[in-house]
Amino acid sequence: MKIIKSIAFWTVILALGILVEMLGRFEYINPYVIQVLELIGINIILVSSLNIINGFLGEFAIGHAGFMATGAYLSAICTVKFHMPFALGFLAAGLLSGLIAYLIGVPAFKTFGDYLAVITLGFNMIIVNLLNNLEYVGAARGMVGLPKSTNFIWVFCATILTLIIFRNIIFSNYGRIWTAIRENTLAAEMMGINVVRSKMVAFAIAGCFAGLAGALWGHMLQYINPSSFTYLKSTDMLTMLYLGGVGSLTGSVLGAVLMTGLLEILRDLGVWRMVIGPVILVLIMLTKPLGLFGSRELKIVQPKSDREEVQKYVSHAGRKHNNEL
Repeated sequence: MKIIKSIAFWTVILALGILVEMLGRFEYINPYVIQVLELIGINIILVSSLNIINGFLGEFAIGHAGFMATGAYLSAICTVKFHMPFALGFLAAGLLSGLIAYLIGVPAFKTFGDYLAVITLGFNMIIVNLLNNLEYVGAARGMVGLPKSTNFIWVFCATILTLIIFRNIIFSNYGRIWTAIRENTLAAEMMGINVVRSKMVAFAIAGCFAGLAGALWGHMLQYINPSSFTYLKSTDMLTMLYLGGVGSLTGSVLGAVLMTGLLEILRDLGVWRMVIGPVILVLIMLTKPLGLFGSRELKIVQPKSDREEVQKYVSHAGRKHNNEL
């Protein structure tokens, strides 16, 4: 019965995505609205992958746009230069971005404190400067002529699969290793956890999905430029992450939806939208320092076994407190 309910639920979700795509193709839904929905989906993938590092692992990386750029340019090279199907370029973008993230993690996680932020920011700047001077990919002019391969179904399916994969990893034994490292690195190491390797795997997974988001983004706009992937883009991701809430998959979705939607709603205000948006973020941070959903999940996201374990722990702690009184 549980399997049947699960199949029925995901069938309905897929049917909803197909319906929106068809309504968009026949222009029953404004193409602008469809593109905003696609952008929201891409941002959800980016913010969720960044949350793996900054939220669940407890590190602080600020160069996520570098992995996005890697994925965007590699997929563009595959489709424009080698005329490969977008699906192959999409997969190649994720694999290469994940591999680069893993290699960066080798020196990065031998350091402590804020050095990861410095290293990732340096990587972001290196990627942008390299692309600015690489004529093969158009240098500062960027690459044009990318096929319009990204549509709502592509983004919808990629977003849903990303959330399912992250949810299953986070609430698995391996995901709990990341949480243990975040809470107390020394205690986790004394329990036999290979801290450096676990961090590198988390970094590779986050980089892989950032690369996939970059591939979708490039083939949505059909044009990519190095200036689109500077540290300002990384800052946008951080803003969405800390708005929705660190250590929360629900928060990643909420932050991406709210920030992307808010900036589009305020677009008619011109440059003032870049002032009003951050002011709202500051107000939220003052009242909710961990974000709107910091370290919390909706019931549909958190497995039943985990909810029961939390309730059991809270109940036990309450009884212990009463006995002490």
